Amino acid sequence: MLYFSRWKTLSIWFVIALGLLFAAPNLFSRSTLDALPDWLPKRALTLGLDLQGGSHVVLAIDRDDLVNETLAAARDQIRTALRDAGIGYTGLSTSGRVVELRIREANEVDRAKESLASLTQPVQTGLFGFKSVTEMSLGEPEPGLLRYTLTDAGLDYRMRLAQERSVEVIGRRIEEFGTAGPIIQRQGKDRVSVQVPGLQDPQRLKDILGQTAKLSFRMVDQSAPVQQAVAGHPPLGSSVVYSYDDPPVPYLIEDRVIVSGQNLVDAKATINEQTKEPTVSFTLDQAGAESFGKATKENVGRLFAIVLDNQVLSTPQIREPILTGTGNIAGNFTEQSASDLAMLLRAGALPANLTIVEERSVGPSLGADSIAAGEFAAVIGGILVLAFMIAAYGSLGIIADLALAANVVLIIAILSAFGATLTMPGIAGIILTIGMAVDSNVLIYERVREERREGKSLVQALDAGFSRAAAAVIDANVTTFIAVLILFFLGSGPVRGFAVTVAIGIVTTIFTAFTLTRWLVSAWLRAAKPREISRGLIRLVPERSAVPFMNMRKYAFALSAVVSVGAAVMFMTKDLNYGVDFVGGSLIEIKAKDAEADPADVRARLSELNVGEVQVQEFGSKRDLLIKLASQGGGDNAEQSAVEKARMELEDDYDFRRVEVVGPTVSNELAKAGTWAVLAALAAMLVYIWFRFEWHFALGAVVSTLHDVIAMAGLFVVAGIEFNLASIAAILVTVGYSINDTIVVYDRIRENLRKHRKMPMRELIDLSLNQTLSRTVLTGVTTLLALGALYIFGGEVISSFTFAMIFGVLFGTYSSIFVAGPLLILFKLRPDMFDNDDTARASTVAQPAKL
Repeated sequence: MLYFSRWKTLSIWFVIALGLLFAAPNLFSRSTLDALPDWLPKRALTLGLDLQGGSHVVLAIDRDDLVNETLAAARDQIRTALRDAGIGYTGLSTSGRVVELRIREANEVDRAKESLASLTQPVQTGLFGFKSVTEMSLGEPEPGLLRYTLTDAGLDYRMRLAQERSVEVIGRRIEEFGTAGPIIQRQGKDRVSVQVPGLQDPQRLKDILGQTAKLSFRMVDQSAPVQQAVAGHPPLGSSVVYSYDDPPVPYLIEDRVIVSGQNLVDAKATINEQTKEPTVSFTLDQAGAESFGKATKENVGRLFAIVLDNQVLSTPQIREPILTGTGNIAGNFTEQSASDLAMLLRAGALPANLTIVEERSVGPSLGADSIAAGEFAAVIGGILVLAFMIAAYGSLGIIADLALAANVVLIIAILSAFGATLTMPGIAGIILTIGMAVDSNVLIYERVREERREGKSLVQALDAGFSRAAAAVIDANVTTFIAVLILFFLGSGPVRGFAVTVAIGIVTTIFTAFTLTRWLVSAWLRAAKPREISRGLIRLVPERSAVPFMNMRKYAFALSAVVSVGAAVMFMTKDLNYGVDFVGGSLIEIKAKDAEADPADVRARLSELNVGEVQVQEFGSKRDLLIKLASQGGGDNAEQSAVEKARMELEDDYDFRRVEVVGPTVSNELAKAGTWAVLAALAAMLVYIWFRFEWHFALGAVVSTLHDVIAMAGLFVVAGIEFNLASIAAILVTVGYSINDTIVVYDRIRENLRKHRKMPMRELIDLSLNQTLSRTVLTGVTTLLALGALYIFGGEVISSFTFAMIFGVLFGTYSSIFVAGPLLILFKLRPDMFDNDDTARASTVAQPAKL
């Protein structure tokens, strides 16, 4: 087993070389990478916004607005088609999802239906035209009354088109915005996710994304006084539209659009030579120029309106026909607003209004602080883990360190190659992977020591150690892999990031543990020709420990019962300190520009803004404050308004370092997704362990893991730690670590059940726990060393998150020893349950081959 052929050796080191090659771009600047040959990998790991700063915005398409736009288009199509056909009609109106009209002459009804047949024609939606959707259905509740209804399938189709169009338009807007590396994706059926790393001005981004930018040129209706129209009596075919002024000025505007933004070819910010005021110059395409020229020629002396998103920008007078297709839009513009409007018009209009339902913005200074703190914490944690492994295993510890370094390199290489984004939950996944990778090596090395104590030669002990540890390592990693697979499909963004990182880490861990580590051990044997395994400098657990764990099980069960019941009672009687992820609202981190921050003053100033409950607390240094605004209760737009009020009130004295805004819709979805992800992961683990072991093991593993989750919930209640998406990631680390630990213990119990058939269950479980105790302690210590460095040096932003993970690892270790093992006695596990499997296996081996 320790022999490697030449092609296996070359294969192993080829994979490692590829990992180094794809991970290397993370060590160089972008300018250096651009200078390298094109055939070399150049994609570096993308850092999440919580690590480098920037903005993440989720926008939802306004379904009602899209329905209104669709019905308005259908109404205009009906009006044009019947006018061209010379068919009289009356009562053309829209309501809900219906457009209806009455044909004046009964003998014209059939001809009207033929003229409007295109409204009910199926639309081909498949790639090759195999699928079709009927957008509108025709009904005739009484003779001559035609009712066209927007179907559910038609609305879904329109939503999909609007989503795709929104991604295109937003992409062009951000490209005009001049920001590098944005990520714009469809999310769900009606949302668009936008991530812009390194953004300096998140408020401007929101302003640009929040505008639909639907431009139209329409005539001002001067046939009636505007005040009469405001009172509710506008002429047929005209509507009251207000200006952008403060206070807004009403205008009576014809509904008929002369030219729309679709006819726009170009728009630029310019300066009016006469007034020296910023304006926006525009150029129309040929069709738009012809329509605009004809309208201005026929209406010399009248006013026409330039309307943007149903608000009047200006109402210039037509002094002469404009036949060139060019002109200027005047308004109360600043240079910045004129530039932004020109950019919006060039990028094109959104198909419907978009509402910001989630926002997470991190200032560049906070992002830089997070990177610096994370890098320092990673270096310290890495040094501690590497030094501890050498102290514990000597030469084998050095080999384990090399394998661990290769493991991390492969993870970074895969994440870089696929363009994945590393966030704080992703770092949690890497920490769990480090723990699992170290655990694999510790498990192998401890098994080698056992085999050596039983009198086997060094080579035999090493060979047997790798072989016999394989089942435990694979079972533990596969169980965790199933869990993270469920989390990926059911979880939200940060939870999915955690799942991807852990899944990659599981694959690299199995590779490094059973190929690279084994090859390095084989090379060490040939080169050093050792006579004995290095004992290391430290030994945390005696070689032959005999702790009576089963004698303590009643006390352990009592403690666990008290903790679980207490956590459940507190959970039901005292609310968790829910973050904005789950209850909606806003979280704002600010830093005083000059002197120390004044929490009382900030609280008083914000309380006068009528934004509901305001919480202000010190955070980090004396210049930092954390502000929490309760959910506004007025929908997603109300949350944005509250943050804007706070920004206007405080921006002169404070820098806004981080803003998180989650609307009520998203908060409900995140809470459900997180809960279902954890429960589904537990169920999947139950099924797999039942399949691989017995139902006793499966139930024991899930109960002990659920016991850890309940304890974690109790920690969040007692400590008052904010419960958010990062907290879900901390719970997932606990679940992954605990189940990994439990499976290793169970694997040894199963092995001993076959080996010691007549040993009482209490003694057998005690023996198994003591045999794996050294591995359990060593793995726990190495994981805690990495987490401890992250907690002490990782910065204030992640301290609570890391503290929760430390508690989870400690409690997960406790449960795998004092809860998971004793539960098997409670579930009446017996050695004879494995007799049938072993007998069948023996008879299969003994049966002679048939000729």
